[in-house]
Amino acid sequence: MVFSLNSPFDVVVGQNQAIKLLKAAIQRDRIAPAYLFAGTSGVGRSKTASAFAEILLGDRRSANRLSDRNHPDLLWVEPTYLDKGKMLTAKEADAAGLKRRALPQIRIEQIREISEFVSRPPLECQRSVVVLEEAQSMAESAANSLLKTLEEPLYATIILIVPDASAILPTLVSRCQRIPFTRLNQSQLQEVLVLAGHTIPPEVLALAQGSAGNAIESFERFKSIPAELLTAVRQIPQDAKTAMAIAKQITKELEVDLQLWLIDYLQNYFWEQQRSPIVLQHLDKARELIARYVQPRLVWEVTLLQIAGKIGN
Repeated sequence: MVFSLNSPFDVVVGQNQAIKLLKAAIQRDRIAPAYLFAGTSGVGRSKTASAFAEILLGDRRSANRLSDRNHPDLLWVEPTYLDKGKMLTAKEADAAGLKRRALPQIRIEQIREISEFVSRPPLECQRSVVVLEEAQSMAESAANSLLKTLEEPLYATIILIVPDASAILPTLVSRCQRIPFTRLNQSQLQEVLVLAGHTIPPEVLALAQGSAGNAIESFERFKSIPAELLTAVRQIPQDAKTAMAIAKQITKELEVDLQLWLIDYLQNYFWEQQRSPIVLQHLDKARELIARYVQPRLVWEVTLLQIAGKIGN
């Protein structure tokens, strides 16, 4: 296949190595049954997966349906929340006003849907394409179920999007062709942001770490935190009462995912202000505990008391 000047990959900024590998597979007609798109979020993994899917499905007229993810031979799977027996993506949860107490997951019911999808012949194209966003969010039972599907995907190509190969089971990694994604350099990052029409404050852009997606998401999260709370968390608590009050306010006003972002923000903020590795270590531990579903208010109380020097490690 010869790529035109209007190749679907043209929308991807940077990621030359990843695109080179995918183009070579297409040109040689050696498409792997499964791919692992590994790299930090917001650097073009999903956009590259969409472009690759458009080429694999072989119909440029389907581009609009692909952008809407409603092509009959494309299944795009995202982590979900479970609400009254119904699975909701993050966008759907926001629209429904769902109070989220944990992080979303790719559930075994979704893996079963994938198995059914890849076991039938494509409806319009020569193959089907399945994309799993944030595949590392699978529980072990879901991952083991997916393993059986990867062994013989029949009519489909399956793409797993992860932050790092170590984030999923080694047995899953062994069945995928790895496609590495790198962080964007400063000029590439600015190019993406300009194209998207975003102007990001420096203090938030510092959290991007080469990811345009992180920069945009961080700015949206930054704007969603009440100014009074942001002022409070930037101060080292002077006593236990203040620390407990701030912990209560954080967990009352912020969802879990926003609490995790706040930890990243505070680590950068306190490092710039104090260069204190101890504060960073306490916040690192807080992130780990909240991600492991420990009660967030308790985690914040302990962390703020430790930062204030009111209790030991």
